[in-house]
Amino acid sequence: MDITILGIESSCDDTSAAVLRNTTLLSNVIASQAVHVKYGGVIPELASRAHQQNIIPVVDTALREAGIAADEVDAIAFTRGPGLVGSLLVGVSFAKGLSLARNIPMVEVNHLHGHILSHFIDLKERELTHPAFPFLCLLVSGGHTQIVRVDSPLEMEIIGTTIDDAAGEAFDKCAKVMGLPYPGGPVIDRLAKEGDAEAFRFARPRVEGYDYSFSGLKTSFLYTLRDAVAEDPGFIERHKADLCASLQATIVNILLDKLVRASKETGIRDIAIAGGVSANSGLRDGIVAEGRRRGWRTFLPEFKFTTDNAAMIAMAGYYRYQQGAFSALDVSPVARLEEL
Repeated sequence: MDITILGIESSCDDTSAAVLRNTTLLSNVIASQAVHVKYGGVIPELASRAHQQNIIPVVDTALREAGIAADEVDAIAFTRGPGLVGSLLVGVSFAKGLSLARNIPMVEVNHLHGHILSHFIDLKERELTHPAFPFLCLLVSGGHTQIVRVDSPLEMEIIGTTIDDAAGEAFDKCAKVMGLPYPGGPVIDRLAKEGDAEAFRFARPRVEGYDYSFSGLKTSFLYTLRDAVAEDPGFIERHKADLCASLQATIVNILLDKLVRASKETGIRDIAIAGGVSANSGLRDGIVAEGRRRGWRTFLPEFKFTTDNAAMIAMAGYYRYQQGAFSALDVSPVARLEEL
């Protein structure tokens, strides 16, 4: 019997709704919030207000594009966390209201599990390849950097994580120091294509095991700029492409170094990436190149599934629905991963 899942995602500044029939995506609607650009980062209060304006039209559009009525939905999958509490509250509250109004069960989803399971979404127009279990997933975003061992859709173990800053945060903060617009990661990626990745060297952390650290890299980058600008005020503008290329290469090398080690020591050769930073061309090229050298099967997410989206939430909800993992109406959103 077919299972139809309505997914709702509102963890940060994108309001999204999607409809999935079994594993096939029928619709995926995203409303982004441009209001944060002028502030150089997401303002939580503004984000939650924008979610309130967007949630109803986004869900309505997703249902209409999928060609189904709300009564045909078997379950509502929603992001419980981690994320901004005010933003999450909008999605959770809407899911509760729709659940009560239509007598539809709810399924809560860990936002990070959604990113990982986006690799199992099928498209109507073409088939995508999926990793086999177990596989390793490098999950890289603005808030998280992890290596996750995935044994099944519901069995995942974080074997490495950042001990301070996330890779995406390093991209964005270094971009801000250079005066680049927000979000800085995509701008660095674009400029890096024009620069020399060997032009500058920045500090690389020494952390035990599979864990990461990016705080020292950010400090090294800041000091490099501070000292150079003191002698030449136009240094950043004249070397912007080289700075971006060198920074990106350093971050990618740090990420892949631990991933290679994890693959060697676990013997797992199906390797995936996920999260917002998985759209970075340097990381995508790097993991493909490592895969060729090491005999990996590598899996890169579709670009539309790298940013926050409800399709991945619906996908994770589909597997939880199959296990009967339903949520009670008193469920509340949580900001931190540790609370899930």
